[in-house]
Amino acid sequence: MTAPPPIAVGLVGAGTWARRMHAPMLAAGPETRLAAVWSRHGSAPNILAPAEPERSGRAARRASDDVDPVPVTADFDDFLSRCEAVAFAVPPDVQAVLAVRAARAGKAVLLEKPLALDLPAAIALAEAIDAAGVVSQVVFTKRYHPRTRAFLTAAAEFATTGVRSCYLHGGFLGGPFAGGWRQTHGVLFDLGPHLLDLLDAAAGPIAEIRATGDPQRWVELTGRHGNGRVSQATLSGHIGLSRPLTTVDLFGPDGTLHYDTDGMDHDECWPIVRREFAAAVRSGRPHELDVHRGLTIQRLIERCRIHLAAA
Repeated sequence: MTAPPPIAVGLVGAGTWARRMHAPMLAAGPETRLAAVWSRHGSAPNILAPAEPERSGRAARRASDDVDPVPVTADFDDFLSRCEAVAFAVPPDVQAVLAVRAARAGKAVLLEKPLALDLPAAIALAEAIDAAGVVSQVVFTKRYHPRTRAFLTAAAEFATTGVRSCYLHGGFLGGPFAGGWRQTHGVLFDLGPHLLDLLDAAAGPIAEIRATGDPQRWVELTGRHGNGRVSQATLSGHIGLSRPLTTVDLFGPDGTLHYDTDGMDHDECWPIVRREFAAAVRSGRPHELDVHRGLTIQRLIERCRIHLAAA
């Protein structure tokens, strides 16, 4: 049986995350091919301002690394015409605007978290995707790893009373992710989506959530789930650790169920992201981690943001 042709995916962005993850993943195939790159001029007030031609060309070459060269276009509509789907590796506020345009052009979208930097923009993005009838998928990275999926399968059968969890690292102390929107909006927007998604999936939908702490340095979250369970989460990007520390512990009458990302190779996630996105695009069926999953988490982030702002 002949394999279907790869999905032509365009990449919006040519920064660190685009170079490290998106471009190599999409170009590796066989389910996808990297069809085009559109790189935004980061300093321009106009969100659609492309990078200068020379800079854009360099960015595309860096984005594609050792794979075959890919077309670079300065015009966003021309970029959209070259692909069936679009992957985003840009700040959330930029994604929220450009993904709406991609959806309205009939393109499936592979989105980063959070969907946006404010709830109205996230809602508008979800509405645009629904109106266009296109497939969406969100890169909640850890959810694609076999270890995480095995944990969630076990959690579904575990009699949970309460949950303790944390996501701690030193990424905000220096390095490529220490500035920009992450530094401005803090750990709630950067680390929060990952941990909230895990807690909501492992212990049941979060009905209420409260937050306290310093948005830039240390945040504590307390959630009450619809099934009566209670969860606690700690977030910080300012801790001098040799490796990120991400743990979720379920406690109940039968003891504990432990999840830890120690030793997890995130490179094992990318082929699964690519394969499942291509399958969703071909079938037209939404992925479990679609824009509405992203919106659920965005609503939780907004409630936490309000608590932190009022403190």
